[in-house]
Amino acid sequence: MPETSILVVDDEAEIREGLELLLRSEGYEVALAGSGEAALERLGERPFDVLLLDVSLPDRNGIDLLREIRRSDRSLSIILITAYGSIDMAREAFKSGALDYITKPWSNDELLAQVAQAADTRRLREENLQLKRAFKQRYNFPNIVGKSEKMLAVLELVRQVAPSRSTVLITGESGTGKELIAKAIHSASPRADKPFVPVNSGSIPVDLLESQLFGHVKGAFTGAVASKKGLFEIADQGTIFFDEISTISWETQAKLLRVIQEREFMRLGGTDTIRTDVRILAASNADLAALVREGRFREDLYHRLNVINIHLPPLRERREDIPLLLVHCLRHSVEENQKPPKLFTPAATKLLMDYDWPGNVRELENAVERAVVLSHEDQMDSDLLPENIRTKEFFGGVRSPFGGLLPPLGAGLATGQAADNPAHSLAALLEEIERRLILGMLDETHGNQTEAAERFQIPLSTLNQKIKRLGIELRRRSRTRPGESEPPPLPTDVKASAHH
Repeated sequence: MPETSILVVDDEAEIREGLELLLRSEGYEVALAGSGEAALERLGERPFDVLLLDVSLPDRNGIDLLREIRRSDRSLSIILITAYGSIDMAREAFKSGALDYITKPWSNDELLAQVAQAADTRRLREENLQLKRAFKQRYNFPNIVGKSEKMLAVLELVRQVAPSRSTVLITGESGTGKELIAKAIHSASPRADKPFVPVNSGSIPVDLLESQLFGHVKGAFTGAVASKKGLFEIADQGTIFFDEISTISWETQAKLLRVIQEREFMRLGGTDTIRTDVRILAASNADLAALVREGRFREDLYHRLNVINIHLPPLRERREDIPLLLVHCLRHSVEENQKPPKLFTPAATKLLMDYDWPGNVRELENAVERAVVLSHEDQMDSDLLPENIRTKEFFGGVRSPFGGLLPPLGAGLATGQAADNPAHSLAALLEEIERRLILGMLDETHGNQTEAAERFQIPLSTLNQKIKRLGIELRRRSRTRPGESEPPPLPTDVKASAHH
């Protein structure tokens, strides 16, 4: 992986040199500029991943410079350097595309954490753009995001079946994007310039579905004051997509089977046979094979639909796609709601990454849009996420940030709280979970609070405040002398005082 390149722009030589030493010690490639004009020259010579920009430069207004830089590079991660008195200016700069800001004097640990996050953000933006370009070249599916092996296999199958006229059954849990896959098949087929007609079978009343599909003649039923084309006629030469195909009635299943077999139908109340040339795609989140065994779905129709099956994996089985989906959904939601650029804080991002997403991509889209709409700041924290993401069901054990599950509540807690105490409030439960997570991380890092804060992706001062608030006692470990090996961690090195 290439080195992350950082441009430091500050008119104070001492600050530039200090930052250069600090960042190089962490393995970053660093370039320096002492003015706005010098910064623009440097940026014109080569691309950078992260820009550390002092907003108070002698030759240029920091906000104007930021806007000028942002126009030429939309994905560059910019962190503002500001004095305490110019925080309002820094917040104003967020609207012009800044990722974050840090005030003088700063904590080196905090600055390095912000730089690491900025580098990750730049990488994700670039990866997302490259992925979209690759998809456009190979698949031309601009609204489908994913780099996991499972999603790439799905897209390769879509590419193979699109040119044919074969019936395709798309299966998967609710919210996985079955209609997007159906549209991708249509858009990559020879029928792309013809209608794509979706039919939400589950939302149309049974007595109206046949009329919707096949049309009706005048007088076919009460209220039929004129003849009307059905969706099969509208979709002629194109594609018709049946979502929730499992919900259609037994009688409609029989008529649909006839259309697939004979490519003809009659309008409701009519006697004339109408020929049709449509490609049929269907989707189901129910197990159609199980419904066939239960006698609730026609076996002959099932086999006609299931010529080619494309199964969409749930989001929890392709977690490597979540960062890209977050970037995609965030950009889309910001544009749709006409909001300034926004980002999730590290704490909110961790919650989004760790969540299992039972509602899949649709649930993720909704969570991102909710945060964007409700936020008043450019950084969105975890308080803007839905409650079910912030407070998971912890009764079977709490997931640890350093791997595995922590024991369920009551399983030998150092606090001495009883597991069967029904009086636990949600606040007390969450406080206990937070305490145990911190204890576990401190044990994992052998009591090194700086390393623990880095792993939690929070400032060291924040971790210290939590330790104090939760009543966690720390016992100092004697430092290892030169030449000695590190002693194994002792269970008594970190303990919690009883907290009632």
